[in-house]
Amino acid sequence: MDRQMPKRTLLKAISLTAAGIALSRVPASAAPEPRVLVAYFSRTGNTRVIANQIRRALSATLFEIKTATPYPEDYQTTVDQAAAETKAGYLPPLMQFVADIQSYDTIFLGFPIWGMTAPPVIRSFLMAHDLAGKGLVPFVTHGGYGLGNGISVVESHARKANVRPGFSLEADQEKRTLESVSAWLDTEPQTD
Repeated sequence: MDRQMPKRTLLKAISLTAAGIALSRVPASAAPEPRVLVAYFSRTGNTRVIANQIRRALSATLFEIKTATPYPEDYQTTVDQAAAETKAGYLPPLMQFVADIQSYDTIFLGFPIWGMTAPPVIRSFLMAHDLAGKGLVPFVTHGGYGLGNGISVVESHARKANVRPGFSLEADQEKRTLESVSAWLDTEPQTD
């Protein structure tokens, strides 16, 4: 006598068999993909463009570093404030933190150079997060004066991280634009 298995039981058996075959093909030592975070601070957008490109290329998580109180819109006012904060050793409070920083293996850290150094907000970010054992890759924009001591700031504030060689780019558009417009206004009549 031919006994037929109920359809539900048959489908369950097929799915369990397929799942068993799929699981048996995954090596026991297979490691999960490394998780990458791109954390950046950008005032004018130059560093943001690089951060987004890294995020897309590496399928990374993006995190914008922001101060609790935003820096002024005016370029010179921001320069003066950052210089005063750096001189005083002030660490501006952050708007938010990376809650699951421990789940990332590599962190790309982007920032502009302000006054030949990393902005105070970068020091705040590094002091607020435990990066021990993490790969830390700086990417930096600057207005033509180079990296200054920006990389040594990263190394000294993230001593237990593995700081890797990074990327830097001269991106002085805002400064150059302001200087050009100011020079033009100095030579042209402003009103009749």
